[in-house]
Amino acid sequence: MFSTSSSKNVTAACVVAMMMMMMMVMSSKAAAMPRGGGQSKHSGKTSNKTDDAAAGMVPLQLDPKSLVPTTNVRPLENASISPWTYNNFHDASLLPPVLSEARCLLQGCLNLEGVEDQSLESRPIMHQMLMLRRVKSASAESYHYKLESRLIAVGCTCVRPTIQQQQ
Repeated sequence: MFSTSSSKNVTAACVVAMMMMMMMVMSSKAAAMPRGGGQSKHSGKTSNKTDDAAAGMVPLQLDPKSLVPTTNVRPLENASISPWTYNNFHDASLLPPVLSEARCLLQGCLNLEGVEDQSLESRPIMHQMLMLRRVKSASAESYHYKLESRLIAVGCTCVRPTIQQQQ
C-alpha cells in the first residue's frame, strides 16, 4: 500500500504527532501544578518569576539517534497466498480524496511451491468506510459535507469454494 519512502514519511509523521501530544499532556500537567510557594496563579500575592518559569516549562530534548530505526518489512500483499494489488481512485469532492482499493491477482491461491491452486479461491476482504462528500449548498457560495458509507476491498484472502449440491 505504501512505498518505502512514503512508509518512512508516515512513520516520521506519527513520531512527530506522538511527541506533540506528549508535550500537550506535559504542559497541561505543569499548568495544573501549584505555583511556587503554594500560591495559586490568581492569588493577590506575587510570586517569583523564575519559579513560575520552572513550574510551567518542561525541557524537551530530541535525539535522532534514540529513535528506533524502521525495518523493511515485506508488504503484506506480496506475502499472501492470495496476492493483491491496489488501485487508487481520486475524487476531489471526497474526504479522504484518494481511496486505495485492493484487487485480487489470482482466482485460486498459491501453494507451498508458489503455483496457483484452483481448489481454493481468492476473495476480497471488504470493509465499510465512512467518508465525507463536499456538496454545494442551496446558496451558490457555500458548501456542506454529507456523510457517505462505502464498502471497499482492503485485501484478499483464501477461502474454500462454495459448492452447492443440485437437487
